[in-house]
Amino acid sequence: MPVFRRASSKVWVILVPVIAALAGCSNGRLVLALALDPTLLAPPSDARALRSTEAAVRGIAAIMAKNFGLPVPGRVTVYLYAGRQAFEQGLIHDADLTPVRAAELSNFAIGIGLPRQLLLMESGPERSEREWLRLIAHELTHVSQIELAGGEGRGEQWLAEGMAEWVAFATLEHLGLDTMSRRRLAATSGIRTHSTLIQARLDLEKLGTPRGFTAWHSREGSLPIYQLAFLIADYLIQRRGLDRVVAYFTSFTTSRDRHANFRHALGETLPDFEASVLAHLKATVDLAATELPLDASSPAPGVVAALIPPQG
Repeated sequence: MPVFRRASSKVWVILVPVIAALAGCSNGRLVLALALDPTLLAPPSDARALRSTEAAVRGIAAIMAKNFGLPVPGRVTVYLYAGRQAFEQGLIHDADLTPVRAAELSNFAIGIGLPRQLLLMESGPERSEREWLRLIAHELTHVSQIELAGGEGRGEQWLAEGMAEWVAFATLEHLGLDTMSRRRLAATSGIRTHSTLIQARLDLEKLGTPRGFTAWHSREGSLPIYQLAFLIADYLIQRRGLDRVVAYFTSFTTSRDRHANFRHALGETLPDFEASVLAHLKATVDLAATELPLDASSPAPGVVAALIPPQG
């Protein structure tokens, strides 16, 4: 999850291997400065090559640059925190957040992406290797979005989060750890009783701001919110293409007009898209109702969803 606070210059290549530990594990905090070399980009195909955090950040950055055409800055500082208390203090001292905002975020967040920075709460015994790689890919996508937009807090927050999940799941699929079809199925199962579908209302206008998204998250919980954001972004990417979504974020380097940028880059107004995706979500859930298990955490294999015709 990103927390927007300052501008960043635009960098289009990813760089890779010089790694320096700037601080030890005192106070549950480890800092890694990663300087990357574009000549050594080589997307891994085997997750076993990503056992260390350094290797994971390098490898995932390579996948993002080569497979998805996403920019990653030449230098990334990775902050690793041993637990939630250390993470909260890191949000204050390393991310320059207020204590109130840090406490709010640390209640549910386990990582944030900032300009050229990743702040991550290290995996506990209950978190799998797959989840750790997903977290790194998700937050590194936020770093890339900041590079594309030329700064923080630009673009629809629901799209920033949904795209980050989409890239993370596609990265896991590349590594042979998961499939997009399984993730779509799990997310569809997870939102069947969500208030968005019951009330037939999304309100993407409010969810487009970091504060609005955080309030939504606090009110309704982490899992269904991110599942819904993923499905919305997945629908948009299938219809318009990832390149158009990238163009949308890039458009903020010349204009801060959220609605005009959405319309110009993605070919429809935000209200029109909201109506379209809500109808799609309801149809998809209805179509899959007889096939999905009641427990969203244990999805059956297979592909859910009505086909989405590419547009424009």
